[in-house]
Amino acid sequence: MLSEKHKLFYSLFFPTVFLLVIWTVAIAEYLLGVRFVEYGLYPRTADGAIGILTMPLIHADFNHLFANSVPIFVLGASLFYFYRSIALRVFILIYLFSNIWVWGIGRDAYHIGASGLVYGLAAFLFVSGLIRKEPRLMAISMFVAFLYGSLIWGIFPELFPEKNISWEGHLMGMLAGVIFAIYFRKRGPQKRRYSWDFEDEQEQEEDEGPAFWKIPPGSGFKP
Repeated sequence: MLSEKHKLFYSLFFPTVFLLVIWTVAIAEYLLGVRFVEYGLYPRTADGAIGILTMPLIHADFNHLFANSVPIFVLGASLFYFYRSIALRVFILIYLFSNIWVWGIGRDAYHIGASGLVYGLAAFLFVSGLIRKEPRLMAISMFVAFLYGSLIWGIFPELFPEKNISWEGHLMGMLAGVIFAIYFRKRGPQKRRYSWDFEDEQEQEEDEGPAFWKIPPGSGFKP
């Protein structure tokens, strides 16, 4: 079993590496005086399909980047700490599928930024904790709802009619998070069962009498 120190290191490692990548991209743009927007995701075009991989790595400016960096670190660390056995798969699947869906249904414009990934991680942590009914994970669900519950408004395009905000990325990220929370509901951490749970089940069976449907045919038992 991993020690608490190793668990903490593991949970911080991948989000930190990802943040280093996206900050390196932004700093390279600044130092070189170039923009990588044309490498973003442009829906339903072959050239724009590269954005399925690069969309979350490119940001409009440092304000945009910083706004995404904090939740990616917090939510990513939570994912890798509490769901470490499935965390990498969940992260990659949300990353890819949310962007693929934006490529299929998005507006004709370049879509950039890691906001969709933020929405996906938040949705996964929130829904997964509620489904599993494990106290620690449900606490994480409440934590996510408290910190990032306002994200829900980012999926309504009518609230941002004149802003360059990819509500499609938000919506598809949230959808991916919900879908993969349901898909992985029986994998990873589960609700703990204690000895008294089994005792209660045994007492219930004794109170209800013999389970006739479990008695094999030909056993000679007669009620």
